[in-house]
Parts: sequence; structure tokens; C-alpha cells
Amino acid sequence: MRRIFCFMAICFFSVAGHGQLFFKGALKANREKMYRNLVQQTINKNLTYTLSDSTEENWQAAFNAMEVLRYRNLWIDGRITIAAEQMHRQSISFQRSALELLYASYPDTFYQPVKLLLMQTPDPKIFAMSANYILQSKHAEADANFLAVKAQQLSAIYPDNAILQQLLFSIAQRKNPLHVPSLAYLLEKNYLKGHTLVFSFQRKNRNYPGIVMVRDPLGNFIMDSSLGSYFSVPQLARSINNLPGYLSNGNTPEGIFRMKGYDVSRASFIGPTVNVQLSMPFERSPKHFYADSSITDTTWNINYYKNLLPKEWTVYYPIYQSYYAGKAGRTEIIIHGTTVNPAYYVSQSYYPLTPTLGCLTSKEIWNEINGQRQESDQQRLIQAMIRAGGSNGYAIVINIDDEQRPVALYDIIPFIEKARAER
Repeated sequence: MRRIFCFMAICFFSVAGHGQLFFKGALKANREKMYRNLVQQTINKNLTYTLSDSTEENWQAAFNAMEVLRYRNLWIDGRITIAAEQMHRQSISFQRSALELLYASYPDTFYQPVKLLLMQTPDPKIFAMSANYILQSKHAEADANFLAVKAQQLSAIYPDNAILQQLLFSIAQRKNPLHVPSLAYLLEKNYLKGHTLVFSFQRKNRNYPGIVMVRDPLGNFIMDSSLGSYFSVPQLARSINNLPGYLSNGNTPEGIFRMKGYDVSRASFIGPTVNVQLSMPFERSPKHFYADSSITDTTWNINYYKNLLPKEWTVYYPIYQSYYAGKAGRTEIIIHGTTVNPAYYVSQSYYPLTPTLGCLTSKEIWNEINGQRQESDQQRLIQAMIRAGGSNGYAIVINIDDEQRPVALYDIIPFIEKARAER
């Protein structure tokens, strides 16, 4: 992910005989070689350099690799201590990389260095990342009001800043969480009729996988004939750092994404399975996002976004996160498969799915002996979308609740049945 995979050859994947997809990087010898290179060269070697302006990129590459591999040892912990204590004097780019790693791998270790950075930084994104680190620590309750006041003070300097708005909302939610409206309103047959809809139902805790379902433009959910029930496959909306969705490289934001077109990535960690192209508000034109050729204004207006929602959902602020994430500069979130070795995450609750930099991803298993694709929930999703009529429509990501378990189809079926009964 990011630059750590730049050394991997684009030719790592191709099509084998009879249309079977093949990924050279999945071969056991290649996976072992890549792991050794990442540990020995990208992590260990880069962290031997003295941290300075000229070696920041080396350290950042090491941070990235550590996140992907979930790799730590005592010597590395010592080097990360140096980075944490020195990051307030480093560049904003370095601070971002360091904070991503600290949030992901050292969640309650570096409270003092992070708070020092928060007190000194004038940058809204660095401030928000630092605040989120504190909010997941044992100091969260004691510091929540202080963080809200500091965020409001920074908002006076940066009015209408999407990141600070989202941060303030998340702090307020700690004491007064909003009630999620009934999913049935989103699942009604006439909702956004004429568009293919892909629903990604997630938990608030993205360590647990969600599920993805597909609805056709006539309002019918695609069925799985082999099971005699609605089509669904597990889908992960978690990033490798697990930061909130309004921050770059964080989890997939809640909300609505324009969906139009398929593609095949040349990025080796995504692999050759067809992906679904998405865009958020501000990423492309309003005309494209709202699928309305009559829109000539290039200025974004949240009321257009609001018009895509059932009236019962228009006052539910979390469903606007994709709008604010786009306003904050997030881009390039898609629905894709994976060639990342799931063994890196064998102890995690989302295994065998693999986290990303904020995309929606489905399970894919590649044979380590012959490199061929063995299992692909991503391909099953693509086939379901083709049956629905294609990719012209919207993807909607929803945190349904905060239960500490994966989302299952039986969580959603009652809302579909309720929506059908009430129409």
C-alpha cells in the first residue's frame, strides 16, 4: 500500500488458461520474498537511519510497511519511541504517517508526545488525528471537553473546515449518540428507483466485517439462487489504521457514493479482479455525482445530497460523512478485491478479509502453489451487479449499530420485509 509496494512488478498478475485469473505475487516463494524484503529492507534498514529531514521518507516507508504487516519487536518499539518524541519537530507529512502508525499499533502508549503535537500544530488534519488518538486512549473521558474547546478555537481560524466539523460531532456523540433511523426507509422499492444500488451494511466498530447487497433499478434485491435467499457477501470497510472515515487513509466513510463503471487495477495489492468505480462529492462534478445533466453549477450544495435521502434520514448527520470526507479531500475509494496475504491478519476479527487504505474490499483467496484465484467474493459481487443491470447508480455505506460481531444477512432481512410490507 502506498509506496511500499512500488518495487513489486506490474506483471505480477495475468490471465491463465481458460480465463482463470493468475497472480504471480500469490506464489508461496514470492510472498515469502516480499515479506523478507519488507521486514529487512523497508522496516529494519530504514529505521536504522538517524531521523532527520533527509531521512523522513525512509521512516515513513517503514511505518507504512509496519501497518500492513502488523509488525513489531522490541528494537522497533524503541525506534518508534524516538519518532513519537521527535514528531512535533518534523514535517506535516511525517506527522501524518507517524500518527497513522501510532493509532493503529500503539493506541495507548504515546499520549504525552501526541498531546504535545496537538497543542502545537496549526494544521486541522494533524490536530484531528492527534485528538482521535487521545479519544481512543484511557485519557479520553478526561480530555474530551478540552479537545472540544481546542477544536472550536481552531475552527474560528478555519471556519467551515470539514475535518474539524466531523471531529466536533464525534466528540459530542460520545455522550449523546444519535439514533439510527430504520433501515426500511432506505430499502423501500421506490427509493432511488432507476438506479442500481449497492448497500454496504457495517458495524460502527469496523473490526467486524459487514455485508454487501445489491438492488436493481426496479427496486428488487438480487437473489442467490443456490441458497434461496438474498444475495450477500462479507465486505470489509476498515482501513489498516482504523482512523475515522473523514480522515485520509481512514475507514470507508458512511454515506452515499456515486457508482459508475468497472475497471481493472494495475495496483498489485488490489489485483486483477474487476473493481467498481466510486466517487464522493467534490471528487468529480455535481452533474456526475447526482447523475443530472441539467445541473450546470460546479459549486457543491449539500441540499442536492440531502435530496438523495429518504426524508426520515435527512436529519441523521452520520449519513453525510461521505460528503464531508470529499470536502476534506478524500479521493479514490473504490470496491475491489485483494491480493494481500491474509496471513498477516490471522489473529484479527476480520480475518480472512484484508484491510485497505479506506476502500470497500471483499475476500479473495489465491492459491500459493499455482497463483490462481481460488475464491472470490468480489467476483460474486460483480456478477450480482451485472444481473442487476450494471454499475450505474449509488453505493451506500451504513453503520447499522455498534454490536460487537460481524453483520449477518439475518440482521437485514427484517428491514427488507418491513419495507416491502409498507409500500
